[in-house]
Amino acid sequence: MLIWLLLRQQEIEEKLIEEETARRVEELVAKRVEEELEKRKDEIEREVLRRVEEAKRIMEKQLLEELERQRQAELAAQKAREEEERAKREELERILEENNRKIAEAQAKLAEEQLRIVEEQRKIHEERMKLEQERQRQQKEEQKIILGKGKSRPKLSFSLKTQD
Repeated sequence: MLIWLLLRQQEIEEKLIEEETARRVEELVAKRVEEELEKRKDEIEREVLRRVEEAKRIMEKQLLEELERQRQAELAAQKAREEEERAKREELERILEENNRKIAEAQAKLAEEQLRIVEEQRKIHEERMKLEQERQRQQKEEQKIILGKGKSRPKLSFSLKTQD
């Protein structure tokens, strides 16, 4: 049993030594890591800052590209709207010109028709005047015949004839 106790004690001591060694190694590693970190702290900070700046530049570039895409899309949409408005305006101007042309043609036809009507009325008036003048002339002729003026009737001569 003594051997067993010795073995047991030896195992316990080895375990303690092992734990102590592990603890010391861990402390030593932590200390060396801390020292190494302290040594490289500036370098790590620079690297972190470099990566942050690089990420920032990439994000800014992406943001600018996105803003440019949006601006281009807005410009394209505005250009499309302007083109559509221009096309509508041109169509309305074409319709207006066509309507003005039709109105001008209608006014010209109306003017021609009015001129034709005035001309017909003038001819009718002239014809009436001629007829009226002719009627008056005939009436005067008839009056002359009735009144015997202007040698319209043969002169009647009355003479007494003797009978022999």
